Amino acid sequence: MDDNKMTENGRKKRIAILFGGCSTEYEVSLQSAHAVIENMDTERYEQVLIGISRQSGQWYLYKGNIDDIPENRWLNDKTCTPVWVCTDRTVHGICYQEAGGTRMVSLDAAFPILHGKNGEDGTVQGVLELAAIPVIGCGLLSSAVGMDKELSHRIAAAAGVPVAETVTVTRPYDAQEMRKCARRLKYPLFVKPVRAGSSFGITRVCAEEELIPAVESAFEHDSEVVMEEQISGFEVGCAVLGNGELFIGEVDEIGLSEGFFNYEEKYTLKTSNIYVPARIPHEKAEEIRHMAAVIYRALKCRDFARVDMFLTPEGKIYFNEVNTIPGFTAHSRYPGMMKEAGISFKELIERLITMEVGA
Repeated sequence: MDDNKMTENGRKKRIAILFGGCSTEYEVSLQSAHAVIENMDTERYEQVLIGISRQSGQWYLYKGNIDDIPENRWLNDKTCTPVWVCTDRTVHGICYQEAGGTRMVSLDAAFPILHGKNGEDGTVQGVLELAAIPVIGCGLLSSAVGMDKELSHRIAAAAGVPVAETVTVTRPYDAQEMRKCARRLKYPLFVKPVRAGSSFGITRVCAEEELIPAVESAFEHDSEVVMEEQISGFEVGCAVLGNGELFIGEVDEIGLSEGFFNYEEKYTLKTSNIYVPARIPHEKAEEIRHMAAVIYRALKCRDFARVDMFLTPEGKIYFNEVNTIPGFTAHSRYPGMMKEAGISFKELIERLITMEVGA
């Protein structure tokens, strides 16, 4: 890799792809990042692969076989060099140590393919923005708000979007008061960590004796927990792309035969199916697209995000959550909705990069 002296016109745009991270969704990130790496146009872009250790959070410049990434064989001394984000904003890049001193590598943009905490929640975006490295995807504010189920629901509600009724719980809590709130919300209800992804720590509670164990389970993933009324119906999603004028893919639908769309279902589809397009009337799909755009703008999302909602049997639409870095394998929901709307995976990656670095 050439250093900062190679910045003359005509060189390839240098794009960092970040993967891994200190998150329960580490493995999902490896799969998503591998798909992005494979589908990025290397004739136009120079890839700078940056893996983040799950245990220590150390950042590494990775120069090994990309097929070792999804198998979690990427982290070793031969292929990895420790790097850090350069605090000199004129560099807008990364630094690493080598014989003779510190070497700096400028970046045209960084593409975080990091799911969940310490990646999708604004932390990495903030570090990159401090270093003046353009970020492909949502920035610090929308990432942090999107990860916070309570705040995102408040903002959506303020924008006129229906949301489920919730009660927020912090420690120490009064068990009797919580049971009282749960009865008001009515069973079954959901207990969720306020800030977690891929349905980690979420429990569907059907009876009062299940409530406290569910709350304690959610506290394993975050310091705040929400109890949320169950909305009857099924989940629909929208893949939103762009800034200003938005492109919204086909609406998808999650068909469940039992339970709810938890982590296992999201990545195995054991008892569920994803239908693209959703099996709903065209007019209702257009209404869902409009609602997704309202939510996307209200939360100040950038470049791309997946907006998930519930559709009730009466036809009412409720906001569920926004995923600012949704799953990005070729078989994930976001690329699937875009593919159905006529945008291939390769074209999708190209559009996202172009939004930040130009044509």
